[in-house]
Amino acid sequence: MSVTPTKELKLFSTDKLSAFDAISRAQFIAFAPYIFQAAVLLRDQGILRHIELSGKDGTSIDELAAGLPLTNYALRVLLEAGLGIGLVYRLDDKYFLAKTGHFFLNDQMTRVNTDFMRDVCYDGAQELASSLEESRPAGLHHLGNWATIYEGLSRLPEPARTSWFRFDHFYSDNAFPEALPIVFDRAPGKIMDIGANTGKWTLACLDYDKNVELCLVDLGVQLQVAKKNIEEEGHAGRVQYYECNVLEDGAVLPGGFDVIWMSQFLDCFSDEQIVSILKKCYKALPTDGSVFINETFWDRQRFEASALSLQMTSLYFTTMANGNSQMYDSDVFMKLIAEAGFEVVKQINNIGLGHTLLELKKL
Repeated sequence: MSVTPTKELKLFSTDKLSAFDAISRAQFIAFAPYIFQAAVLLRDQGILRHIELSGKDGTSIDELAAGLPLTNYALRVLLEAGLGIGLVYRLDDKYFLAKTGHFFLNDQMTRVNTDFMRDVCYDGAQELASSLEESRPAGLHHLGNWATIYEGLSRLPEPARTSWFRFDHFYSDNAFPEALPIVFDRAPGKIMDIGANTGKWTLACLDYDKNVELCLVDLGVQLQVAKKNIEEEGHAGRVQYYECNVLEDGAVLPGGFDVIWMSQFLDCFSDEQIVSILKKCYKALPTDGSVFINETFWDRQRFEASALSLQMTSLYFTTMANGNSQMYDSDVFMKLIAEAGFEVVKQINNIGLGHTLLELKKL
């Protein structure tokens, strides 16, 4: 972990590719839809797994056809695509798993991201231009008839529902173990969890401190899911539920809480909406209270590949979520915090899989 008041890295500050690599990258972009579809089929049809199991001996198309319900033609075109993508390589008519193929097949983060793109985002991605022009998630109709995806999370069709929650939980859950001792450093008695989702942070707090009390703030449909999960764990006595649409002008948050917690929540809103939500927090928070924000800022990542994943996730917010939010540049986000009347008193980067934990106090 590192506490940093200013940026440590300058991602994307130079053009590092040679002309040869740049034109190759350009072709990769041009054929990106087929690259994605072929890679997913190579994974899901068991082709990459069979090649992996063949080890150093490799395997031929005929040998693959004997063990898979695919024709030689289907295997040939997919495997030749896999060569160009870099998932496999070929030597003497035998196919072997490349390093990229190994990670695409076995890395949990890559699988979570791929399933999220396939099941939640892919069909709606073609509506990107309309979403940007109209400031609405024009691609969401591929999943359901809601104004935003948050209204329909518990009713998403499968496999989109499973892939959405796996994606969301994979990143947030990895940050919780490092965030808990920081949030509980001054033994807060009462915590408000805004945007509680399925209640995972609340459950983590209840297990971490046997005396703390929690209040979950969210839309009614989400609170029902969280309440069921919390009651199944036997924690009903220390939890309150406060149904609230924090975007409504007249919405008021309950007071009397030592800590307000928001994890991967504010990125779901526009600049103006973030300021509005933070101002509601300001009114509810006692003078000595703290707001903790757990977010993934693309410019706070250690690697450009991580930043790219977040930048592409912003386009999910554009086309599928609500049409006006994103994974933020931290400079943009800090200005919104100041506009709402808070100052950042603690900033810890690179917890979990690339989160930044911010502690805010009233100015």
